[in-house]
Amino acid sequence: MTVTTDDGVRLWASRQGQGEPSLVLCHGGPGLWDMFDDVAAMLDGRATVVRWDQRGCGRSERGVAGPWTTARFVADLDAVRRHFALDRPVLLGHSWGAQLALSYALAHPERVGGLVYVSGTGIDPVSSWHGPFEEDFHARLAVVPERHARWRELEDGSRERAVLQWSIEFEDRERALEHAERMADPWFEIDFACNKALNTETKETWGTPELYAACQGLDVPVLIVDGERDIRPRWAVDSLERALPRVRRVMLPGAGHLPWVEDPEGFREAVRALLSLP
Repeated sequence: MTVTTDDGVRLWASRQGQGEPSLVLCHGGPGLWDMFDDVAAMLDGRATVVRWDQRGCGRSERGVAGPWTTARFVADLDAVRRHFALDRPVLLGHSWGAQLALSYALAHPERVGGLVYVSGTGIDPVSSWHGPFEEDFHARLAVVPERHARWRELEDGSRERAVLQWSIEFEDRERALEHAERMADPWFEIDFACNKALNTETKETWGTPELYAACQGLDVPVLIVDGERDIRPRWAVDSLERALPRVRRVMLPGAGHLPWVEDPEGFREAVRALLSLP
C-alpha cells in the first residue's frame, strides 16, 4: 500500500488486523526499514497494526533528496496516521524510531493514545552516552576476532558487513548471526545520507532544557522497554524516565537491542498491558 506525503513522496505502508486499539510501528535507523514482522504477529489480530518504511528507505520511494529532518519525518508519520484514518493510535518506536515516536508525541500529543519507547537512548546530549556505546560496540565485536577483522575489511553498506554489525545486538551469541540474518531479509540499501543528516541533527538539538520541559509536560502514557544487555547504556534512558509524568519502565533481562526477539513473552506481556489486551 502507498501513502503519499504532502510533498509528493510515496511511502510503503501495510495494515493488518482491524478495530481498536490501533498501533503504528516506527522502525529504527535512521536509513533502515521496517523489521517488525515478529512484533506485528504478537498482537495476533487483536488490534490494527500499521507498519511503514520511512522516506527514502526500504520499500518506500528511493532516490528521495530528503529533507532529512525530524520535523519532516514527524509530518510523514502524520500522513501515515491520516491515510489509515487513525484517531489516537499508540506509537511503538524502536531505537531511532523511539526518538521519532517521542518527537511526534511531543508535537501532537492530542493525536497519540500512548507511546511504547523501545531501546531508545534518552534525552540527554548524545555525547553523554556515545563514548561508552562505542567501547561496548568494539568490545562485543572483538569477542570473535575473525568477525571483527572481516567487518573492518568489508565495504560500508554491504549486506555482509551489516549482518556482522547487527549480530552484536543480541545477547545470545550462539544465535546472534541467525537473528542478524533475519534482520537483513529482505535486504535493501541503507540510506546513509538520511542516517548522517538525522544523527547530526540529534547531536545538535538533543539534550536542551526545552526538550526536558516538553517531556515533563507530555500528558501521554508511556511504556519504556529495554533489553538489559543492549550495548547502548541503559542509564542513558533514565533522563527520559525522570522527565515523563506518566511512565512505566520494563527491563527485560538477557535481551539485547531487539528485546522482542530474545524475550518475546516478556515483550508481548508489556505491550499488551499498555494496549489493555489480555
